Amino acid sequence: MLDRLSLTARLTALYTLVSACVLVGLGLLVSIAVGRHFVELDRDFLKDKIALVQTIVGEASSSEMLAPRLDELLTSHHGLFIELRNSDRLVYGNQGSVFSALSPSIGTDGHAFDWTVGDQTLRGLRATIRPPSAWTGQAAGGSALELLIALDTAHHTHFMQSLRQTLALYLMAALLVSGVLGWWAARRGLEPLRVMKERAMAVTAQNLDQRMPVETVPVEFANLAQSLNNMLGRLQADFARLQEFSSDLAHELRTPINNLLTQTQVSLAQKRDVNVYQDILASNAEELQRLARMVSDMLFLAKTEHGIELPHRETVSLRDEVLDLFDFYEALADEKLIHLNTDGDAHIVCDRLMIRRAISNLLSNAIRYSPPNVPVQVLVKQGNGQVQLCVHNAGPAIPAADLPRLFDRFYRTEKSRSHPDSEGTGLGLSITRAIMQAHGGSASVASNDQATTFCLDFPMQDPAS
Repeated sequence: MLDRLSLTARLTALYTLVSACVLVGLGLLVSIAVGRHFVELDRDFLKDKIALVQTIVGEASSSEMLAPRLDELLTSHHGLFIELRNSDRLVYGNQGSVFSALSPSIGTDGHAFDWTVGDQTLRGLRATIRPPSAWTGQAAGGSALELLIALDTAHHTHFMQSLRQTLALYLMAALLVSGVLGWWAARRGLEPLRVMKERAMAVTAQNLDQRMPVETVPVEFANLAQSLNNMLGRLQADFARLQEFSSDLAHELRTPINNLLTQTQVSLAQKRDVNVYQDILASNAEELQRLARMVSDMLFLAKTEHGIELPHRETVSLRDEVLDLFDFYEALADEKLIHLNTDGDAHIVCDRLMIRRAISNLLSNAIRYSPPNVPVQVLVKQGNGQVQLCVHNAGPAIPAADLPRLFDRFYRTEKSRSHPDSEGTGLGLSITRAIMQAHGGSASVASNDQATTFCLDFPMQDPAS
């Protein structure tokens, strides 16, 4: 049931419960302390009266002279009871008095004792009094007298009842006030959460710029607010990239689909020669291959972004992989009068086909944008706990504003989106980065007026592991 209560109600209940425990404990402490104080007062009072009775007995010339003096003492002290005995013989007091219910052994240790007679609550002491020698041969027989003295504690009982009632009323009033103050404090303390809730409710797909108030919230909520702001920042950036990606994907798919649709409609407009149909089908096949490659690349990116396990881990030589790719791109490089060079070697544990694809993407870009008669260089080096493969090519500098986004899907530095000289899908660098992330590495780019360099950084691993 407590789980269904609001946080304000829980804090209020907890604060009220703690206050109740403290107040009840304080009330019990006061009640016990007052009761003990009354016991001490009564004990001192009775000891004082015992001393007075001793004085009266010492001054009395005979036991007969004792009764008037003790009667005078009882008259002046309401609620006081005295009984004197010499062994089993009553020297002073009445048969059937308040002391008749007492056991002969009670109070012999010198401590005060309590007992009840009817509706009376009494507190008494037992003492021994030595009569004067003048009593020798008289009623007392010269032996020690046993004194029982008691005090009616009715006035203490009434006071304690009144005190407990007062404490109970104060406890209920204090609990009520504590509950109200606890509710107010909880609501004021949780006000930043309500503000953050209102800000969160205002967040929509069209309104992702809302942020939590970090400076105006208590320090306990500052980290939470900052974490939420960071999350909203990531959501806003991801949503912006998703919108741009959706737009780019629609554009990239629309171009080949329009080409296919146009060519098909034109071919169906009238009867044509078989060779013409073959040319149209061949052109359509190229566009379909481009679409299939784009879909395959998108599926690959989706898998890597969700974290995939490397299907085939093996130790490979980066130099051997680069030389194999040189053989593949040799014809294209010769056509553009570009010489391919490599230097350095290192072994890494990876998926061979995925790494070859990443290097191939960088190498094809370098050959595409490098001017004629300028070599494309691939350098491999290791150090500082990592292996680095860099592809250098000369050519125009890439604008600094475009560098951070080169690895985004479908992003191109040219303002125009038409690339008649390219068969790429705009996903090569995105796939390269995804492959490196799957291997625990990273991809980076640097560009100036002299050259552009793409680098792949692999974590250093023991090939034997």
